[in-house]
Amino acid sequence: MGKTAVLLIATLILIPLLALKFDHPLSAEQWQLLHSVGVIMLCFAAACFVLGELTGNVSQVDKLWSITPVVYAWYLAIAGAGAEGIDPRMLLMAVLATVWGVRLTYNFSRHGGYSWKFWTGHEDYRWAHVRQNPGLNTRLGWTLFNLFFICLYQNALLLLIALPSLMVHGAMRPLGVPDLLLALAFLGLVVFEMVADQQQWNFQAEKRQRAARGEVPPSGFIKTGLWARSRHPNYFAEQSIWVVFFLFSVVATGRFNWSIAGCALLILLFQGSANLGERISRSKYPDYADYQRRVPRFVPRIF
Repeated sequence: MGKTAVLLIATLILIPLLALKFDHPLSAEQWQLLHSVGVIMLCFAAACFVLGELTGNVSQVDKLWSITPVVYAWYLAIAGAGAEGIDPRMLLMAVLATVWGVRLTYNFSRHGGYSWKFWTGHEDYRWAHVRQNPGLNTRLGWTLFNLFFICLYQNALLLLIALPSLMVHGAMRPLGVPDLLLALAFLGLVVFEMVADQQQWNFQAEKRQRAARGEVPPSGFIKTGLWARSRHPNYFAEQSIWVVFFLFSVVATGRFNWSIAGCALLILLFQGSANLGERISRSKYPDYADYQRRVPRFVPRIF
């Protein structure tokens, strides 16, 4: 996991820099907006690191995962407003990000992610497995991992996925039918992810009820509904949502641009996250390997 983290951090630095170098230069106002949201991101990362070290709960970024992209989208829309007000496309993107954020925040909260002591709450079970890796099972190793990967990398990624809004700023192409189609696709993917999460929630609730009655559940993991067509339908939707968000910038600028780095790096992160989760599932459930052979990882099987 340590080597994977180093690779992801390297790509986080190299991909945006290379993409920015070969893309059209940013305007002075775009640079100013980028600087401002960059400072906000560093403040979020610092808070996550300090709270994680003080409490021993490193899932502080998880609490912000569904919040900070919304903050960035609205900041860019409002701070980038001109004499005629907020750009309509940037406003649309901020509203869509808010819909995504409200839905995901609700789902995270019902899993125990928040409490009135905001620095406490649920810690992702996978971090306990990651802590056992060589190099990370020491105080110094884990502290560095928490700082550079959990706090800085993930917060920077959350900023990057929102930066297509920055590329929209100053674009001359008016809001049109392509934007409407992208908005419908975005909302459709949010609904898809909501259904997948609800199916998982229902399955886990039934599993707990059966265990309380002393009954043996038919399976330790869900493999029905959308989960019969994809091993991670929620991950598929989450990645696709931010690809669609990036496409708004393509419509606005008329070209593929460097802000694709955000959704590209998110896809890489989900590859690593899925690898870790499936390794844990294989160790717990003997029939999970057969499930892996039969069902695609991300893109749902249609037939």
